[in-house]
Amino acid sequence: MVSTASPETNSETSLLIVQDDLSLAGSTLLSPAQKRVATLQFLALCFSLFVLGWNDGSTGTLLPRIQEVYNVSYGTVSWIFAVLCMGAVLGGLFNMPLNDRLGFGKMIVLGAIFQGISFAAEACAPPFFFFVLTFFVGGLGMALQDAQANGFMATVKHDGEIKMGLLQAAYGAGALCAPLSATQFSQMTHWSFHYLVSLTLSLLNALFLLYVFRLKGQDDCLREAGEIIPEHIENTTESSKFAQMFSIRAVHVLALFLILYIGTEVTIGGWIVTFMLVERDGGAASGYVASGFFAGLTAGRVILIPVNQWLGEAKAVYLYTVLALFFQVIVWLVPSMIIGSIAVFCIGIVLGPMYPIVMRHSARVIPRSLVTGSIGWITAWGAAGSAILPFFTGALASHFGIISLQPYLVVMMIAMGATWLVVPKASLDGQ
Repeated sequence: MVSTASPETNSETSLLIVQDDLSLAGSTLLSPAQKRVATLQFLALCFSLFVLGWNDGSTGTLLPRIQEVYNVSYGTVSWIFAVLCMGAVLGGLFNMPLNDRLGFGKMIVLGAIFQGISFAAEACAPPFFFFVLTFFVGGLGMALQDAQANGFMATVKHDGEIKMGLLQAAYGAGALCAPLSATQFSQMTHWSFHYLVSLTLSLLNALFLLYVFRLKGQDDCLREAGEIIPEHIENTTESSKFAQMFSIRAVHVLALFLILYIGTEVTIGGWIVTFMLVERDGGAASGYVASGFFAGLTAGRVILIPVNQWLGEAKAVYLYTVLALFFQVIVWLVPSMIIGSIAVFCIGIVLGPMYPIVMRHSARVIPRSLVTGSIGWITAWGAAGSAILPFFTGALASHFGIISLQPYLVVMMIAMGATWLVVPKASLDGQ
């Protein structure tokens, strides 16, 4: 008898079966050896995200010094973000075909190596054109690591929600620590030597990833950690995988949400130091405002996990967006360095949980065979947002002054909340 089920029905059925199997996997007990492996894998991915956060936390703090050294305008220095975007989008585009050929272990180590090459070149403080080009290589490396780490953790069922929150907190911790170093180097003659610290971290990152995952595929690594991998028949070609991925509405809406979310996050981290220097006469201490923002981002991803579980993740995003808008208006309208710094910290807290929520939700509404590739695509567009929105900030600041940052951020937060309204939530909160 010929089946009359539609491809869409088959896809939905397969997704439900996979999710049931993965739920069962989360209920199995781990042996001591498996717990050690799972812990090492988790720590390695956390350190990888820490280095990504370190990169993003460095740029904003060094931006005024980069402008001074190279004698460039707001608009010109914003090309750093645009070129970073190009590398990140390219990394997201090639993530799926490269992942099928090379596998998880090789891909994430390759990403760490690319990022190290970028840091090494930046430490030399080359002419501005070449300095900007280094961010293309860095964006490529960051996109590969981000997609692989999040794709891996999104399929983990043993304490998966908590681990995802802590993984993203590791990113925030890196972004928190970087300004502490960058602020000191920004006042030195050899300001670019901050990137030697970054290079050291990236080399340690590559070695740690190589030691823990040993260039193995994702399923092999998950099995070693005690995860149950559901049986599936690989009967799709590379082109059909792309077709399947692009036919899923959730992929595109989540990508749009991350463009706005990460763009807003990086715009704050990248330009708040300049805003405090120019509009609030913050002096050298302005560099620590960025650390405060990322401290809030890190804390929010951990301390708000119970709130997410109690309120429900879908509703929590709406609440966090409204609170972020409230604190953003305070930064805009209250002409106080101290009050503004506290409000920026609070914005970090409420924005923090959104990214891990999106990553976990992606694994719920996207078939398992497409999760890593789809997350690569989604996070690549998030990285695009991290470049496009700060780039527009520079363009606006060149015409209207850095004060334009605040109304711009308000508009972006409103758009972010509106986008979440149309994100598919069929599987969110267990519904």
